Amino acid sequence: MEAVRSSRDVVYESIRSRVLTLDLAPGAPLSENELAAELGVSRTPIREGLILLAREGLVHVFPKVGSFVARVEIERVRDAQFLRESVELGSLRDVPRAPDPAVVAELRANLDDQRAVLNDLEAFFRLDEEFHRGLMRLAGHDRVWPTVVSAKGHLDRARRLGLREATAAPFHAQHAAILDAVVAGHADQAVDLLRGHLRAVLADIEAVRASHPELFATGDPGVPVRRTVAVWG
Repeated sequence: MEAVRSSRDVVYESIRSRVLTLDLAPGAPLSENELAAELGVSRTPIREGLILLAREGLVHVFPKVGSFVARVEIERVRDAQFLRESVELGSLRDVPRAPDPAVVAELRANLDDQRAVLNDLEAFFRLDEEFHRGLMRLAGHDRVWPTVVSAKGHLDRARRLGLREATAAPFHAQHAAILDAVVAGHADQAVDLLRGHLRAVLADIEAVRASHPELFATGDPGVPVRRTVAVWG
């Protein structure tokens, strides 16, 4: 039983990563046979992993039709944004007047690394995540971060879509300004800067939705027709 559970978890994490990084695009059909062959497992852990992803709203499973990557749902993006903003802004209020110099040094190094990968979406995204978790570490709340991550799948896809359409340079500059305000002890300014930074994705996603509406959900997905790409009726 434990081996099956472990296989399911590996499958879940692998497919989830491919969905979030857009390697599996919104609307793409998912073949249990192909995924099983790629991951070297039977169809059972594939099916179990897809069920877990369906609970997160990242996959739609249609009996006798198949499974498909869910298109980005704006309401889920907004809900995740609300959660993330509430947690991160609240955490920033708890940063002590004299922040841990070791964590500050790590964040400064992270900013240097960000500057070096502005044109590498996934590398920048990884450093962005580390930076935000580092801010929470300054307040002693970084253990909450995994909970935030687990709830923001649709938001992360939206963020990646936005980064595909624009340069990451403004986000790096915003990170630097937020950290400077925190270190200077300007809590209110830091909170305002972080709020604006986190909400920028909402404007970006509207621009992406205007140019690529096929990537976004429009309501009840209905039952798709399995073709080369998913087509919802």
